[in-house]
Amino acid sequence: MIQFGYHASHEQFAPSNLLKYARLAEQAGFTAITCSDHFHPWSDRQGESGFAWSWLGAAMQATSLPFGVVCAPGQRYYPAIIAQAAATLGEMFPDRFWIAVGSGQALNEAITGTPFPIKADRNLRLHECAQVMRALWAGKTVTHRGLVRVEEAKLYTRPANPPQLIGAAITPKTAEWLGSWADGLITISHPYDKLKQVVEAFRRGGGENKPMYLKVQLSYDRDRETALQGAYDQWRTNIFDSPVLAELRHPYQFDAAAEFVKPEDMYEYVRISADPEQHIDWLQQDIELGFQTVSLHNVNREQQQFIETFGEKVLPVVSF
Repeated sequence: MIQFGYHASHEQFAPSNLLKYARLAEQAGFTAITCSDHFHPWSDRQGESGFAWSWLGAAMQATSLPFGVVCAPGQRYYPAIIAQAAATLGEMFPDRFWIAVGSGQALNEAITGTPFPIKADRNLRLHECAQVMRALWAGKTVTHRGLVRVEEAKLYTRPANPPQLIGAAITPKTAEWLGSWADGLITISHPYDKLKQVVEAFRRGGGENKPMYLKVQLSYDRDRETALQGAYDQWRTNIFDSPVLAELRHPYQFDAAAEFVKPEDMYEYVRISADPEQHIDWLQQDIELGFQTVSLHNVNREQQQFIETFGEKVLPVVSF
């Protein structure tokens, strides 16, 4: 059975509002929740950036759904502390929490004042962090000296079943690498042919029969022009290639980079439509590619309308 999640965007909404939307999503028929984990938003227009780990405890208590979060251990986050945070949520809410890990963006990680490594080194660091976290969840006392350092760390509070450790990838190259060691894949809604390449690369790298999660960027509103303008206002800073998204350091730099993005450019990167049937067609293609969990991120500001409409007209058709 496919899970359709509501994506709680901490960059765009205050945590108190996201808690309300998570409750509404469960009532409307969404069967999972995912959330972002940023220190800065992608744009000053978005204007928020709550601490995801505080919010997760409250939101998981307020609902009965499974939750997932994407974070980047290794620089802003020490991997042993993230392992402890995930273990605590797993103990409190058994089998309802998974964590996805990625190599991170300077937008969030550069606040530490330490150098932001090149992509190859970030990947090596990420793999080390994953190994540390898994060992801690297994009850081992961990000493590790590499790109991250851990000295005689042991978790005394652990869940009966450790959380799944999902790898985050945007490109086929990263997806293929993750297939060799991650428990699953999470990626974003590229155009169909590119998304298929990411899926095939993950499977080719060792991810065959592992779960796959998809975060869909969409904009739904009462008419197509309103949906387009909402996507353009909130998400035009997020359409650049992975190296750009990873290397810029401040929201104002993303706003400057997006100065020459035109509204019509958004169609290539965000699923923009006021027609629920069009969104159903897109989601059925995702299912055919093999995604088991599809998290829907309505990138415009109109969240309640989106939740209620998709709960009534979209989820009953695609959920099976």
